[in-house]
Amino acid sequence: MPENPDLQLSRRERQIMSVLFREGEASVADVAAGIPSAPSRTAIRTLLRILETKGYVRRRRDGRRHLYRPAVSRGRAARAALSHVLDTFFGGSLSDAVAARLADPSAQPDRDELERLLRLVDEAREGSAEDESAPQEPADPESGGGER
Repeated sequence: MPENPDLQLSRRERQIMSVLFREGEASVADVAAGIPSAPSRTAIRTLLRILETKGYVRRRRDGRRHLYRPAVSRGRAARAALSHVLDTFFGGSLSDAVAARLADPSAQPDRDELERLLRLVDEAREGSAEDESAPQEPADPESGGGER
């Protein structure tokens, strides 16, 4: 796992990760075949080493070649990417991002998707309400009764 899961990936790094998620494990040649307008194999090797250093990719030797596979789940990588998009374009606001998506006429969700979104919001509200109603730890009398 990456030491810092919020490390951002470049466009080419994301393309490589997409190939690795799709294939499960791939050689440099496999990665090159899976990327539109792929850079040289030397560049792909360099990017794979960078991804390995960041903790996103693992490598194993298979004869004369190396095979690469994701070291993080697709979900974890997606959450990090989404967090970056929210921070960069929406000031961290999930509601602004959802509103922008819903306002896009070319990306209208179907009824099932809207129902799922409503369920997710309801579940988040219930979880938030449970957090608010949870008993608070008593103040530490040694610290003067205030919050730390």
